[in-house]
Amino acid sequence: MRKRSTFIGFDVHKESIAVAIAEGGRFGEVRVFGMIGGEVEALNKVVRTLRAPGRTLHFVYEAGPCGFTVFRYLRQLGEDCAVVSPSMTPKRAGDLVKTDRRDAPTLARLHRAGELRAIYVPNESDEALRDLVRAREDGVEVAREA
Repeated sequence: MRKRSTFIGFDVHKESIAVAIAEGGRFGEVRVFGMIGGEVEALNKVVRTLRAPGRTLHFVYEAGPCGFTVFRYLRQLGEDCAVVSPSMTPKRAGDLVKTDRRDAPTLARLHRAGELRAIYVPNESDEALRDLVRAREDGVEVAREA
């Protein structure tokens, strides 16, 4: 039995996640799945809904202020997930309107086409060290201004 690939694009925000699905194959359907809450339970429900025998799921979302919680959770579930840089996402000239209903399908479609390059996602200890260094730099700046 051949495995089918399904590509899922997320537009992640603090309170909500827009979900879009691109079926495998060059001419597979791309559709908006809907909006879910930003909590782990809602994400888990989507993963359970999309899992099926003979189907491989490939998730993708843009890095942002919400961090890498979604990435770590999906990897913990054993799913393939990529985080991409918003500045490295191909955009059409003149396409200035950014909405959740546009971004999620675009990410799914581009991931299916292999047009996206994943960034390095730091582990939790690397991220904690980075936060410490940034806090120190902020403290030094405040002391210098005082």
